Amino acid sequence: MKAALYCRLSEEDRDKACRSDESVSIQNQKAMLLQYAESQGWTVYDIYSDDDYAGADRNRPAFRRLIADAEQRRFDIILCKSQSRFTRELELVETYLHGLFPRWGIRFVGLADNADTSNKGNKKARQINGLVNEWYLEDMSESIKSVLDSRRKNGFHIGSFALYGYRKDPEHRGCLLIDEEAAQVVKEVFSLFAKGYGKTAIARILNQRGVPNPTAYKRLHGLRYVQPNGTSGALWKYSSIAHMLTNELYIGNMVQGKYGSLSYKTKENRPRPKEAWFRVEHTHPAIIRPELWEAVQKRLAQRAKPFQGGTVGIFAGKCRCMSCGYTLRSSKSRGKRYLQCPSRYVALNACAGAFLSQDTLEALVLAELHRLADTCLDLDALARLTDPRPALERQTAALCQRMAACAKALERCAQAERTLYLDRAKGLLAPADHESLRQTLEQEKKNLEKQAEELEAQKAALDQRLLQPPDLHALTHPDRLTREMTDLFLASVAVGRDPHRPRQTLVELHWRF
Repeated sequence: MKAALYCRLSEEDRDKACRSDESVSIQNQKAMLLQYAESQGWTVYDIYSDDDYAGADRNRPAFRRLIADAEQRRFDIILCKSQSRFTRELELVETYLHGLFPRWGIRFVGLADNADTSNKGNKKARQINGLVNEWYLEDMSESIKSVLDSRRKNGFHIGSFALYGYRKDPEHRGCLLIDEEAAQVVKEVFSLFAKGYGKTAIARILNQRGVPNPTAYKRLHGLRYVQPNGTSGALWKYSSIAHMLTNELYIGNMVQGKYGSLSYKTKENRPRPKEAWFRVEHTHPAIIRPELWEAVQKRLAQRAKPFQGGTVGIFAGKCRCMSCGYTLRSSKSRGKRYLQCPSRYVALNACAGAFLSQDTLEALVLAELHRLADTCLDLDALARLTDPRPALERQTAALCQRMAACAKALERCAQAERTLYLDRAKGLLAPADHESLRQTLEQEKKNLEKQAEELEAQKAALDQRLLQPPDLHALTHPDRLTREMTDLFLASVAVGRDPHRPRQTLVELHWRF
């Protein structure tokens, strides 16, 4: 008789020398099963072992291989320490022990609980054991869920990995600290979006500079992070930027429980309604200032579509038709951009229509801004309010932090290169593995050096601006409009036609002041 020995342990034991070692409990199970098989005169076909896998996990690798070999009739007996080592689900007990195994001619034996499918008299005992194990799974699931929900309600972070821009506090479990190196990238993403750049354009900028995305960043810092959807790579994408711009963790609010499992029997998660989320404010240091967060959320709500170059139009989402109230759309003809009412494409007589070139509207807004500046502004008060030096000094300090983080990353690369060389010299690494890792480190070093050069250039430009006095005339009488200026000054713009003079365009500017 050929016997297949199956061992399983659900939790990682503290007696392991390292994660790759088998736990002592697994070794004890093997010794017990081998001794019993020898005493019965059975030949051991193979030993199947799943370490750190729960009894409700149907995707255990050794378990799946055991079932596949059983279906091929490669052995006669499956031997386990107990029925619960094989599975804790009553459904699987009925499927395999009482269904498929007898059909395949395979006997199941559990030593500790006397489970034996060759003994028809203890079928009820096996079913009762399966039911008790099922209850155990359900009770344990509810207990763990209640503990985790309690920690969520109290604002503790319970994830395995901190969000990009943060790191786990080594001294206080469930608390987050700012990771300055990654936090600078987060600030840059929010700033670029507030200035009018689209999500894809921001991803392109970061990729051109060689900035690793959150997944690659975690791996570079020694974390064993695996992307949930199984993808990998170091490139930023539209989705990662979009998720970052709406995540309240960056303003210091802990928001958890957005997804929940269907039941304790499956790992499949489904989105939960917003009212079921756990949201606690001011639980950790904020990376993004409240005013920048509000500006970004307002732009997201406008859903302004960026141009092909990645930037958003200066009047995107602000201009409406006087007749029908629809938001004007931007079009391009012969190198110039125009704003027009989309109703004319729906029905010919839908409204009187609105049509205006962007250059004309920009000139009107600038002229009115210049007039208001000449008649209403207190230049002395403006000079005090708009003194750029505090902001420039903050930017310089932030740049210095990024430069220091970049220097530390370069030092880590140099240390990794030395370690790699020593491992190769000791014979711990194969030549092919050594060369692959060396090339990866070399590319990372080049990206960091390029980033360091760009930071040096930015700091030099900031130092130059600090030496120059503020130009109030350029501030109060700008030559061109920017997206930031229209967001700051303009609430909305109404464009229509004069009913008495149809060829005459009417423009109403609604200011924020």
